[in-house]
Amino acid sequence: MSWTQELYKVYEQQCGMDSDDGKVLLPVSHSTANAQIEVTLKQDGSFVSARQLEDGKNTIIPVSAASGKRSGRFPPPHPFADKLFYLAGDADQYFDDSKYGKFYQAYIDQLEKWNNSQYTHPAVSAVYSYLTKRTLLGDLIESNCITIKEKTADNQKTISQFVRFVVQYTDLFAESRTWLDQSLYNCYIEYALSLQSNAPSDLCYATGKHLPIMDNTEHSKQIIPRCANAKLICINNQPLTYAGRFLDDKQALRVSYDFSQKMHNALRWLIQRQGIPFDTMTLLVWTSSLTDPPDVLSAACDPDDDENFGAEIKPDTEPLYRDFLRRQIFGTKAFAIDSKVMLMGVDAATTGRLSVAMYEELEHSRLLEQLCKWHAETSVLRFYAKQKVSRPNSFAVREIINCAYGMENGKGFLEAKPETVKDNVLRLLPCITQGRHIPADIVQNLVKKASYPLAYEHSYNHRTVLETACGMIRRKNIEQKKGVTSMAYDPNETDRSYLFGCLLAIADAAEYASYDDADKGGRVTNAKRYWSMFASRPSTTWTKIESQLRVYMMKLGAKSIYYEKMLNDVMSKFDLHAFADNSPLTSAYLLGYHHFNAEIYKKKEED
Repeated sequence: MSWTQELYKVYEQQCGMDSDDGKVLLPVSHSTANAQIEVTLKQDGSFVSARQLEDGKNTIIPVSAASGKRSGRFPPPHPFADKLFYLAGDADQYFDDSKYGKFYQAYIDQLEKWNNSQYTHPAVSAVYSYLTKRTLLGDLIESNCITIKEKTADNQKTISQFVRFVVQYTDLFAESRTWLDQSLYNCYIEYALSLQSNAPSDLCYATGKHLPIMDNTEHSKQIIPRCANAKLICINNQPLTYAGRFLDDKQALRVSYDFSQKMHNALRWLIQRQGIPFDTMTLLVWTSSLTDPPDVLSAACDPDDDENFGAEIKPDTEPLYRDFLRRQIFGTKAFAIDSKVMLMGVDAATTGRLSVAMYEELEHSRLLEQLCKWHAETSVLRFYAKQKVSRPNSFAVREIINCAYGMENGKGFLEAKPETVKDNVLRLLPCITQGRHIPADIVQNLVKKASYPLAYEHSYNHRTVLETACGMIRRKNIEQKKGVTSMAYDPNETDRSYLFGCLLAIADAAEYASYDDADKGGRVTNAKRYWSMFASRPSTTWTKIESQLRVYMMKLGAKSIYYEKMLNDVMSKFDLHAFADNSPLTSAYLLGYHHFNAEIYKKKEED
């Protein structure tokens, strides 16, 4: 249960600290609600005003262990702020339904106990004094805050609105907004602890101490906003059997109230602050020092970051590129020697259950080393149309998945199904953080998709798939001990598939160069037309492509010499038997095409 300990440490470290991003680490025994009505009272409990709220989300409220997980027909009330039907003692004057009286009585009895205890607060006294007058609904109607309709059923939404309080104190420097009042938080925490003093204590499995134990049905929910009722620790309501190992569920798991509250509140805070959603799963990355966590999902460089992306690193100088990556990754954030990084995936696949889809702890420095290795081994020369430049760069995790499993969406971009993205994020993260092998089906899918350029309506999508395939092929070659594959054209490479890929790039570029401006927008070259056939039967297909290429060479005139020289240079590297071999090409042909295509345009720029 190391993840629970790390979350507990986060709470202990951050509790009471000011937050610049507006995300609040909830105190123990508190939760949040979406308030729709705000009632303002004087300190003596007299009514001042009421108003409807446009944005009352994340209103902090005290909760008990029972109300924090409430459900059913007669759920228990919250200790202070709550829904209108709990607070309205005059509901029987407007509705012919006895249940509202039961809700009010349960709430006011609970509030009275807090008000009469030594842990009371002026806000508690003001609210108790006002609500015992039983005038709330009438005051809201008179203030034009709500409207009561003739049929009771039509008022269900109105009576279910959540109410929070503002208390105008005689001390003008006191915090009047009760949901932000630290002194009110502390009073309720002390009151909640006093209620536990008589509760049975037992061994807390998390802390190793004898403390008041939380019932396994009462642990926190509202951890992930999109699935508010899902819990990490819970049991179902059916009779359980323990196969002779335990007598009851408490023997299987015993966690103290204090530990559970702090751990869940820290998890909720981290998700709000830096959670990365993937369908039903939320990914968290945080450091033990809570400094900026490493980015494990993005490419090595951001094309929109002019400072780092502007430096031109040639793809054929790989040692310089590796040094650049180390400066980029290690030089941006300072971290302590003993700092750790935690990666956690929390999945809300079902309505009532949260699961820990993944959890990993790494030394900060080791993770950065793994990031350097990943980016260096998956980078290729990539073309960025917006900046109109080519730069070595790796790939974002989502981009790899979209290229391997996605289809073109209505906006013209590649997009995989959300559940596919989630599943493959979990498969790719260990490749980045632990150096595990890339799943073979991801590489195979990329190679297959890159071999069908006509399957894409937009040419830039095929270019992205091709670049991604080349990056993953480079990594796969390293994993299979085939050596480091260059990011640029290697004139000493004699692999049959690589050379056929170079021929395909020359044929594609030569035909495209002969097009008029009107044709360049939508006309497809023969190289792309026969691409998939070429990958399956390269020798016979090349004969067909070359015979058709001659027509375009004649159209180029003297410029065709430029392409003829390149064709002759590549052909001279072929072994006679290798060229005649008509068996399918390996994935290396994509590297050959990509590398030589970049080489052609580099020579054009130099000329």
